Amino acid sequence: MLGKKKIAFIGAGSMAEAMISGIVASEKLAPKNIFVTNRSNHHRLLELQNKYGVPAVNRDHLNLNSMDIIVLAMKPKDVEATLHSIKNTLKPHQLILSVLAGISTTFIEKNVPFGQHVIRVMPNTSSMIGESATAISAGRHTSKQNISFAIELLQCIGEVYTIPEEKMDIFTGIAGSGPAYFYYLMEQMEKEAQKSGLSLQIIRKIIAQTVVGAARMIQEQGASPAILRENVTSPNGTTAAGLAALKRHGGGKAITEAIKQATNRSNEISLQLEKSEIRTGVIG
Repeated sequence: MLGKKKIAFIGAGSMAEAMISGIVASEKLAPKNIFVTNRSNHHRLLELQNKYGVPAVNRDHLNLNSMDIIVLAMKPKDVEATLHSIKNTLKPHQLILSVLAGISTTFIEKNVPFGQHVIRVMPNTSSMIGESATAISAGRHTSKQNISFAIELLQCIGEVYTIPEEKMDIFTGIAGSGPAYFYYLMEQMEKEAQKSGLSLQIIRKIIAQTVVGAARMIQEQGASPAILRENVTSPNGTTAAGLAALKRHGGGKAITEAIKQATNRSNEISLQLEKSEIRTGVIG
């Protein structure tokens, strides 16, 4: 279905790059059909063009009329101005994918022509290697064909889950921000392990393989994390001592709070934009 479809990324940050990298690596869409633009950082555009072979285009010279999919990948605070700048050039068949945390399909639909196809997407940066956990929620006017098209495209960068939009904030807190939690954990493990005198290169490989192995146990055995944790915890053993330290120092609570705060922040961004619309008279 992807065929010769054309995609434009408006925004050239880390998420845009992760998605571009994953799509190019999948070979399901030619790099020449993946366009990227941003507001003013020409050096960044050239960097992506040289790295992935995708056309990097100045915003004023991007022909949106020829695009099938437009990916909103700028900073959330810039979304309203961006939508206002492109709304008069949008065509009814075009699909808007938004990868912006906290930006609802309702907000986007109010700032584009009535009936526009819109899908909210939350990937993570593991898109770069085709291992993203990506959630999608379709807007009111999005056709089944465009939903299928979006799923096929996003499967180029990992697994895709269709969820109700009201659950998107918690998905953001878990999967959108989740890789950073694991990187932080791995960072702490790395720092402590270096004290042993092992080389950083071997330490990093050991930690990464440990995380990969634990994740695959969940995927392939289907057991709950609690059961797998119990299975590797012998009474008075090394793992029991480590887990006791985690509990004593609030490890579990820290993880819970990280998810809560990321989830709440996603919701706050949405509320802030809604209040802004009310003040400017867009709503009501």
